[in-house]
Amino acid sequence: MRVGEGFRLAEQDTGSTPGFSADKKDAEQALDDGAAILAELQARLFAAGMLGEKRSVLLVLQAMDTAGKGGIVTHVVGQMNLGGVRYAGFKKPTHEELAHDFLWRIWKHVPGAGEVGVFDRSHYEDVLIGRVRSLAADEEIERRYDAINAFERELAESGTTIVKVMLHLSKDEQRARLASRLDRPEKYWKYTPNDVDERLLWDDYQDAYQIVFDRTSTSYAPWYVVPADRKWYARLAVQHLLIHALEELGLDWPEPDYDLEVERARLAAS
Repeated sequence: MRVGEGFRLAEQDTGSTPGFSADKKDAEQALDDGAAILAELQARLFAAGMLGEKRSVLLVLQAMDTAGKGGIVTHVVGQMNLGGVRYAGFKKPTHEELAHDFLWRIWKHVPGAGEVGVFDRSHYEDVLIGRVRSLAADEEIERRYDAINAFERELAESGTTIVKVMLHLSKDEQRARLASRLDRPEKYWKYTPNDVDERLLWDDYQDAYQIVFDRTSTSYAPWYVVPADRKWYARLAVQHLLIHALEELGLDWPEPDYDLEVERARLAAS
């Protein structure tokens, strides 16, 4: 799933399950099994951060509408202790945000020491929607790719492991998911007429994503394209990407900076 040299988004199978040959039921069990692993690894990171560890993890989620970002946040990010999670859901920029460089609002939400950060949409909106909808001049869009690389390099060099995920959904599956929102009263609020307007630009968005991968998938901040037609697979895949990122930190539970026996005795006598 990691984007490498020669990667072409148009060639990826959105219904595939790379690395997993079982069915939905087995995937759901695997997701449950992985929850305890993910939670412990995140707890180790958080504990280490409380005692001076500078490292952190940032999960960037990008996708077309209905691809399942919300499900990832609920079913994967929700497995962790939210006290150690820094979540940011980026919406349309405010007037104040538009008065600054596009990364101004992003910097305010990067994870701190010991935290797992989650960007639900991100700075990539400014080279995706910005490009497709011509919200900025061509030269400004071009400048932003380099600015993003510099931003992510700075994060990586300061100790943040960056995991960038594009949930790759087929156009037919998106149509089915949007249709289901129109068939269920409890889902009406999730549908907007603008969803169809964006679908009409589907090919333009696919081209914009390809440019993003070509320009910003780096050794220090790689992109992973996760097939998303099967929600259960996408959740399991992102969970394991996070588990891998946290395992790579090699963190054990922090050793106490006090004498255990002395403190046990003091506590018993108190």
